[in-house]
Order: sequence, then structure tokens, then C-alpha cells
Amino acid sequence: MQLSASSLTGTKVENAEGDDLGKIEDLMIDCATGQVDYAVVSFGGFLGIGDKLFAVPLEAMQVDTTEERLILHESKERLENAPGFDKDNWPANPDPKWHTEVRAYYNV
Repeated sequence: MQLSASSLTGTKVENAEGDDLGKIEDLMIDCATGQVDYAVVSFGGFLGIGDKLFAVPLEAMQVDTTEERLILHESKERLENAPGFDKDNWPANPDPKWHTEVRAYYNV
């Protein structure tokens, strides 16, 4: 299956229980490989204020085309403790160790 980046941006992210875990803000692409490194998921806050951003590997999510959502098999509590960053301080060329830690957190 292929989806455009623009069709994923703004897509809601929920867990299998239907809890709202946020939405896709952006996709980060490795220019050397052409692969999507991770999706940027916003969670928390109110009207975009206080949102925390999370790097979530796409492999950690399932696409639900019927409900037009992505399913992340994590609880809200676990997501709140996931590696993240704020909207004004995105990782710039994160080191391989950071990528490994993010992928390990989501068991991918």
C-alpha cells in the first residue's frame, strides 16, 4: 500500500482501544536512503498549545483505511513518557543512537 505524505498529515492516531493519541504533524525522510525515518505525532496540549511531539516509526503503526486513522499500540501513559521534543526544538540530524532508542521504545 502507498499513501501520499499529504494524505497522512493531520491523520488521527489512536490506540486499539480507541483512545486519542494525537495526530500526524509531519513525516521525516532520510534523504540518503529515501526512507521515512519516523512520523511526527503531536499529543497533549489544547488548541496546539503545549503539544508534545513524538518521533514514532511508521512500522509501529497500522493503517486503518476504513476509519481513516493510524493505530499505535500504546497507552496514553506510555506515550506521555516516550522520547519527544517540543515544536520549537525539533531534532536536527539526530544521531544514530537517538534513532536506535526511539525504535527500541516502540519495539521496532
